Amino acid sequence: MAAKSNEIFHDFFPFLRQYKDGRIERFSGTDTVPPSIDPDTNVQSKDIIISPENNISARLFLPENPNPQNNKLPLLVYFHGGGFLAESAFSQKYHKHLNHLVKEANVVALSVNYRLAPEHPLPIAYEDSWLALKWVSSESGNEEWIRDYADLNRVYLGGDSAGGNIAHKLAISMGNESLTGIKLCGVFLNCPFFWGEVAIWNEETHEVIPKSYIDNLWRYACPSSNGCDEPSINPGMDSGLSSFGCKRVLVYVAEKDILRARGWHYKEALEKSGWGGEVEVVDVEGESHVFSVNFPDGKSAMAMFKRLASFLNS
Repeated sequence: MAAKSNEIFHDFFPFLRQYKDGRIERFSGTDTVPPSIDPDTNVQSKDIIISPENNISARLFLPENPNPQNNKLPLLVYFHGGGFLAESAFSQKYHKHLNHLVKEANVVALSVNYRLAPEHPLPIAYEDSWLALKWVSSESGNEEWIRDYADLNRVYLGGDSAGGNIAHKLAISMGNESLTGIKLCGVFLNCPFFWGEVAIWNEETHEVIPKSYIDNLWRYACPSSNGCDEPSINPGMDSGLSSFGCKRVLVYVAEKDILRARGWHYKEALEKSGWGGEVEVVDVEGESHVFSVNFPDGKSAMAMFKRLASFLNS
């Protein structure tokens, strides 16, 4: 048997490294935890299979009071981050994050576990996520937590980083191909992963992450890409942006995040597209990329969850 090679072929730490012998080492999201009744939030969770043939699964979250005054709750379909390369709906970090979010917002949440690049390069993550949304539309009535507690006339898409990119992509798809049985009411993007060939704001001079790292990460996750100005990664280049599938968008950005400028650029692109909806950007001082995922007990995260609760229940 050939010895493992430690010579690095692609280095995208803290997500993964690929070695010259083809071996892939992931550093984030490998610490999965089982579903539970969370002792801190009393949120229940369970795992479901959405597409066994494609290995698409999800974790469902149910708040402590899932049927207030006999009224069903909004359904948040959530997509985790990780640069399309790492993390999981079942990792300790995302399990805790969704427990806190669901408790504060009092919503039902479906956290989708899509397949990862490079083994499954983009657009597979988009296709998996769309299949999950179609499952909600056509088959979720067989799942009792959704059937009994979720209002499918109040469906929201949400995600952080790469998951925010996915949520945006699905909202465009829903504008072009309506799904019967569900109504998309809004989209929540937390430090969304958008980018472009030409640097804006401080992207060339960011003190932590060089622009070339993100340029190369996108091309690695999506090897069929023609670059960072494709509509999937740069919505400002999308001539179909006006077909966005709902009229309310809430975007969070963080002061220290290299993706901060892209959140503001996204707002500008939506408003110029002729879309006609309302988009709000909340810019959080002193915080870094996906701060609410990394520190869900923190002051900034709790403030985000309260604002998101209002957004999801209005």
